[in-house]
Amino acid sequence: MLFMQLKGSSVSKPAAPATAAMNSDNTSGSAAPFRIAYFELDSLQNNYQYFKDALEMLKKKEEAMNNELAFLDKKNKTKIGEWQQKGNNMSQVEAEAANREYQQMAKDFQDRKQQLEQGINEQMNETRKKIRERLEAYLKEYNKNKQYSYIFSDFPEAIFYKDTAFNITNDLIKGLNDSYKKKN
Repeated sequence: MLFMQLKGSSVSKPAAPATAAMNSDNTSGSAAPFRIAYFELDSLQNNYQYFKDALEMLKKKEEAMNNELAFLDKKNKTKIGEWQQKGNNMSQVEAEAANREYQQMAKDFQDRKQQLEQGINEQMNETRKKIRERLEAYLKEYNKNKQYSYIFSDFPEAIFYKDTAFNITNDLIKGLNDSYKKKN
């Protein structure tokens, strides 16, 4: 289960120094120490400026999508209102044409809604991927000096105990924000 969660998203585990781990290349039988650290994902989301900027951009795109859909819906309702005003004055041919047009409008609306939602979802997935790539690249650089064997994100449902002495969240946020500021 832990492997599946790590593969799909960052999952946390409490950081605790382990005293030894066998190295398969080590023929002498001596144990190599390893260290484990963690960071709090929710704190990273709330304090990493790139993450906040990416969320803001996604909110703006979602708002634009909602505005476009509201405009289309209003336009469609106006057309339906026109048909309702004509009511019984419409000929059979006009009523059938109005019905076909209504069905096409409904289909076009649903198609556009689906297209916009798919675009937003793709953008969200791409944003998550970029955030993950930035995080992984930073952690690789960060870990050159710290030499942790594992760095996990804190996923509350998967953690039963954690020693806060091994929490690297603040270092991570500061370093990621500094890196983001340099790139912008």
